[in-house]
Amino acid sequence: MSKLIRYKKTVYDSDEGYDLYAQNYDEKLEFLNSFEKRKIIDLFGDVKNKKVLDIGCGTGRLISDLLDRGAIITGVDVSKNMLEVARKKFPKVHFIEGDIRKIPFKDDSFDFVIATFVIVHLQQCELEKAFDEVYRVLKPSGKFILTNINQKKAPKLKVKNIGEIVIKSYYHIPEHVIEALNNCRFSIEDEDFINEGDVWVNQIIRAVK
Repeated sequence: MSKLIRYKKTVYDSDEGYDLYAQNYDEKLEFLNSFEKRKIIDLFGDVKNKKVLDIGCGTGRLISDLLDRGAIITGVDVSKNMLEVARKKFPKVHFIEGDIRKIPFKDDSFDFVIATFVIVHLQQCELEKAFDEVYRVLKPSGKFILTNINQKKAPKLKVKNIGEIVIKSYYHIPEHVIEALNNCRFSIEDEDFINEGDVWVNQIIRAVK
């Protein structure tokens, strides 16, 4: 019988939390995909030979579809353990540890930046710092695709041999996300919502530099 490891805390920052959750993350892919209903990939359009930065790439949930469309992918995540999983799944993709608030690439490096399930882990006061970084690494007329999950309370995640953990998350009003993008000089090309009945569950945005 496996032994349950006792940790002193149950609430973690993104890097620590996803390091613990990395081996369990792919068990939830179908659930995570349900928040987007395939709308994310369609927002890219033609990505053949285009440089795409998947920031907060996790284990590479969206990478297979982008590779199939001919994109040149770079994956960035704050969790080294999530990146280890991603590297095994996509050995030809370049992955690097990094944070959306300080992206480890030069100005004007990418045609697209995508960030799904990322800003939910940023405080409101950090959004513009993150969006400024995305703007910086995008080429002129480059596009930024992001999602804003309607999550007012962080879920409890079950981790094998550890138990339940919570990764810090923050709720963002959709209008505030749009305002932060505009303040960082982005133009909004597309905004869509995934709804359950009368309640929005995910805001999906395509912005252009």
